[in-house]
Amino acid sequence: MTVRLHTLSNGARVLFDPMPALETFAVSVVVRGGARFEDEARSGWSHLLEHMVFKGAGDRSAQGIVEAIEGEGGQINAATGYERTSFQVRALKGRLPTAMEVLSDLLFRPAMAADELEREKDVVGQEIAEAFDTPDDHVFELAQSKAFEGQSLGRPILGSVESVGSADRDALDAWRRALYAPGRMAIAVAGAVDEAEVLEQAERWFGAQPAADGAGEPDPARFVGGSAGLARRIEQANLVWQLPAPGSKDDAYFALRLFAEILGGGMASRLFQEAREKRGLAYSIDAYADTFEDAGVLGVFAGASAGEAQALARLVAEQIAELADRPREDELARAKAQLKGSMFMAQESPLARAERAAAQTLMFGRPFTTAEIGTEIDEVEVDDLRAVGARLLEPEAAAGAVLGPKAALKAGETFGRALFG
Repeated sequence: MTVRLHTLSNGARVLFDPMPALETFAVSVVVRGGARFEDEARSGWSHLLEHMVFKGAGDRSAQGIVEAIEGEGGQINAATGYERTSFQVRALKGRLPTAMEVLSDLLFRPAMAADELEREKDVVGQEIAEAFDTPDDHVFELAQSKAFEGQSLGRPILGSVESVGSADRDALDAWRRALYAPGRMAIAVAGAVDEAEVLEQAERWFGAQPAADGAGEPDPARFVGGSAGLARRIEQANLVWQLPAPGSKDDAYFALRLFAEILGGGMASRLFQEAREKRGLAYSIDAYADTFEDAGVLGVFAGASAGEAQALARLVAEQIAELADRPREDELARAKAQLKGSMFMAQESPLARAERAAAQTLMFGRPFTTAEIGTEIDEVEVDDLRAVGARLLEPEAAAGAVLGPKAALKAGETFGRALFG
């Protein structure tokens, strides 16, 4: 059944996606806003705000918020990204009113107590420290900082201790009003729900909120590139290499996704077979396409011994260049099957369906059917892979990051030299 889209008078979009055979449903309220919309002084404020609204909202305390949902058999969560922030509830059939009320309170009526804000700054500070202490997290931050150096996309979503520490209650609440404006919001409900009730509850809890000016548009993304290295006394080198790639709105989006799948998307991929199975250069290695509205990256992550890091960098560069030049029909067919398999598996999850419909609506103005997406995937040909490969290599720019033993640190630069000379 096609997802149905409605728009409230204040600009908030409501999406209804019934799954009648289920006994549960999911609500995802997704906002077009996150770390990319912050200036440097407010870096990390979107994530801090996501934490703060759970400290009390409406007439409920922090404990009261989770008890309202969990007491009816549900789960509540939230996540902040670069371009979107989402609040999610999964619950049993018939509990939609409570879910909508609680989510509306979080977005529009948080307490934002000053003493709670000071405590939560400390909590986020611990989260920043934890990310720094986790090599396979921090190495991605290092790569991102080089890929988009000097831009909001190049700063960690968590921000810094200094920028988070500068937030006060009034300034953070003003940021909430800008970020969570109804016109930049999509409320998606999937599962065991009735359309009339969805619209009634959405109008009651979200429609009464007045329209407001939202956060301004971020600057266009610019892939910069460069190499970062951080020596740590750990056993394994953590490595990330990135190339500039098309964004989510680009016609080459699905060709990029398939390129990444062929390169390192599974155990049959080129990198897994060459780097691990045939040469034993890495225990873990995979490729990914990370896309934003107007830009993206093709990335490779690997864990390897320090002594193998440079050989691995050269192998990854070799495999990217070879795939860009000579993609094969058989591996394209496998990648298409994998991509469609993932899509149809996600169709069995109400939360995944709600999140996807909301994200597509915020970016494209409407959700897409699985048939439409499947057709887009099926229409990609080997010539499209060559074309996207040429776009990856044409700027002759790469970002590399290495975290681990000192002997591995040159592997970030080795990757770029191996590709571009």
